[in-house]
Parts: sequence; structure tokens; C-alpha cells
Amino acid sequence: MAGSLPFGRLDGRRAFVSGGARGIGAAIVRSFAGAGARVVIADLDIAAATALADEVGAAAAGLDVSDAVAVRAVMAQDGPFDILVNNAGVDQHAFFTDTTAGDWARLIAVNLTSVLACTQAALPAMQKARFGRIINITSEAARLGSKGGSVYSAAKGGVIAFTKSIARENARYGITANAIAPGPIRTPMLEQAVAKGGEKILQAMTGATLLGRLGEPEEVAAAARFLASDQAAYITGETLGVSGGMGIGG
Repeated sequence: MAGSLPFGRLDGRRAFVSGGARGIGAAIVRSFAGAGARVVIADLDIAAATALADEVGAAAAGLDVSDAVAVRAVMAQDGPFDILVNNAGVDQHAFFTDTTAGDWARLIAVNLTSVLACTQAALPAMQKARFGRIINITSEAARLGSKGGSVYSAAKGGVIAFTKSIARENARYGITANAIAPGPIRTPMLEQAVAKGGEKILQAMTGATLLGRLGEPEEVAAAARFLASDQAAYITGETLGVSGGMGIGG
């Protein structure tokens, strides 16, 4: 592709990664920074975000990404951004009848509202520049459902629908929007689930994949880096499973 950066490079790009202090988000931050991007790590845990920022030469912002006003303020200060990765998320470990309206509000705020808030704040500058890469981290639970994760699955399903709509609305500006649906990935979030549910949970997760193993955060980060790169310029509105084949069943 004429005029494009070398394969997988992000030199000169500015990226905003929500929930970037640990797990998949941290792997994405490291991958993007290693590819030459200037990265802003947005996370409630400012200490962890700052430590990672110091490690990779990025910037850190302590931020509740479900707060649209706060998000706009940070993006106005640190932007504009060429790449937006909506990664912030929290999981659910309870059957629906045992959840409360407060549980729903928290799960939807972090897993879906944050995606809306960050995307709305980032889009005007992308539209003006006629370039942008939006990458939303969803979950295979959005496509398959999750026992004990009904509200989480619903919120992540909303992310997929939103991604498709944003892709349709913004193609004319040269902006792409894609989602990544991880399966069971070796992260602190998964470790919490195993701690609550025991080794049977881990066995069930790995057994649901065709490859019979957990994924690594770096494997999700590799997909994000590709979608952020010039080589993915003709890909938009898609949801890429990084789940060891979980999405197609046994």
C-alpha cells in the first residue's frame, strides 16, 4: 500500500488505551509503544498506570472512563488521538437472579458506557483528520453467552453492535472500527474467576477452546496492533475472535 508504514509499525501515531494498566490492556500498551506509538494509559489505578508508563515511555491518566465529562477533559488535554482502544472492563461471577440493579449499573458502565464515552470524545478529531482506528475489546461471552455472566455478556454484546454502527457511520472519514473477542486469557481477571470458582472453572474454560489452552495477553495485543496498523486499512466492522477456536465450538 503506497505511503503506508512498514508492517505492524505505528510510528507517529498517538494511541489512547483504556484500562491499560494491567492484563490485556498492559500488553497492548507495550506492543503499541514498541511499534513506535505515543500511548496514553487511562486507568483508575493511576499508580499502576504510571509505573507502566515509566517502563515503556508512555503517559498515564487516572480516569474513570465511564465518566463522559472526565473523558472529554483528558482527551482535550492529551489528544488528539489516531488510535483508540476501548479495553476497560469488569467481569461478573453470579447468576442473574443473584445480581442487583447496582451490579447491572456497574457492569454496563464499565463495559459499555465507557466505550461510548471514549469513542464520542475521540471521534471529532479523527473525523477532522480523516483518519482513525477504533478497537473495542469485547468477549466471546458476547457471542456465546456465559453462565454466571449474563449482564457482562449483554454489555459486551452491545459493544459488538456499537462497533458495527460506528464503522458504518465513519467509513467516509477514513476511520475503521473493529472489535476483538478474547476467549479465556491469562489475566488478573481470569485469576479472580478461578479463585472464586475453583479449578473446575479453569478446566471448563480451556476445554471450551479447540486449542485446549489459555491465551496470553500478548496474543490479543498482536491482533490489536494489526488492526491499528496501515495494513488493516480495508478491515472495518468486524469482530475478531482471539479465543483458541472457542467461537466456532467443538
